[in-house]
Amino acid sequence: MVEKKAQLKIEGINKTLELPIHSGTLGPDVIDVRSLTAEGIFTYDPGFVSTASCESKITFIDGDKGILLHRGYPIDQLASKSDYLETCYLLLYGELPNKPQKEEFDGIIMNHTMIHEQLTHFYNGFRRDAHPMAVMCGVVGALSAFYHDSLDINDERHREIAAFRLIAKMPTLAAMCYKYVIGQPFMYPRNDLDYASNFLHMMFGVPSEPTEVNPIIAKAMDKIFILHADHEQNASTSTVRLAGSSGANPFACIAAGIAALWGPAHGGANEAVLNMLDEIGDVSNVDKFIAKAKDKNDPFRLMGFGHRVYKNFDPRAKVMRETCHEVLKELGSNDPMLELAMKLEDIARSDSYFIEKKLYPNVDFYSGIILKAIGIPTSMFTVIFALARTVGWIAHWNEMISGSYKIGRPRQLYTGEAKRDHIPIEER
Repeated sequence: MVEKKAQLKIEGINKTLELPIHSGTLGPDVIDVRSLTAEGIFTYDPGFVSTASCESKITFIDGDKGILLHRGYPIDQLASKSDYLETCYLLLYGELPNKPQKEEFDGIIMNHTMIHEQLTHFYNGFRRDAHPMAVMCGVVGALSAFYHDSLDINDERHREIAAFRLIAKMPTLAAMCYKYVIGQPFMYPRNDLDYASNFLHMMFGVPSEPTEVNPIIAKAMDKIFILHADHEQNASTSTVRLAGSSGANPFACIAAGIAALWGPAHGGANEAVLNMLDEIGDVSNVDKFIAKAKDKNDPFRLMGFGHRVYKNFDPRAKVMRETCHEVLKELGSNDPMLELAMKLEDIARSDSYFIEKKLYPNVDFYSGIILKAIGIPTSMFTVIFALARTVGWIAHWNEMISGSYKIGRPRQLYTGEAKRDHIPIEER
């Protein structure tokens, strides 16, 4: 097989360089520009949107065709036929588990859900009105102070134990953030419940009465976890990889991912949907705001419609739409905001303007509605996103550490002052 090459002609030094072209299993070819540094040349790519920063076997996205694959499996198949922990196993190990493997993995995760009791005291150091993501950044990073026995990143077993602990303990830490803010006692996890049901138990249960988790709500939560488990080299995943490239421990790397996810341009999309619905206010105002959304000179934008990656349709949205309607039917909610959301959905799916511009309701639109319907406050939306994404982060971190990698060191296009001499302060 003849290796493909690209030629780069550099004006000024009258030189032409040959650069290897690599082909992946799926997706576009990639030009290998690593040899440019030897020539004193860098590429310029703000946001790294045209740069493959790594090689990965975990997740593939084709935004133009609306494709999302985890280890080759379409996301809609995983959401309809698997549960979250099975998806976790797939992302971590590369294959779907057989029945004994699944039972063993589920048992390991559900038996690691408790946290060190001393860690519960960390929450008292935060203000009651602190944003839950601020608390999550702190307590997840603090895990490295408790679990010294799994910090050798060069030990495969240590990396596996750290993965188990992070996946198992994130629901506990997340639910504690909520309980702390509202002033209720922390609820211990229950190992007899499945992953999603256990999270809902810790979120909404109280010690004075037994927890009854609605199976339809638990199933919906499990689907939200699956649909947010991984999404290739996004900002937070790239942050985890970059932090990990320095040799940082996995708990610190995941805390860095949480910090990146906290940004409204990344993890706050479903929260922005609820804020938009608040702004619209009532079904009677829908036509006015639809007109504003169509006016290119008006700053108002419909949140939760279209996607920066998926230019055709979001493959996760179909699954989430069905789940959303199941939840609303089960709860029989007459919340005006939810009625407003369904009105917007109807318009977006029938109005020619939205159809032509492919401004379809995306996964954030539906997940925001589901989370609100089951009583989760908007401040917790991104926390739940972080909980679900933890397995993707740790899978990418482990993939990098177990292979060959270099510490991340992006270059820059310097446009500041040239060299100049210092002038004594008396002469300035």
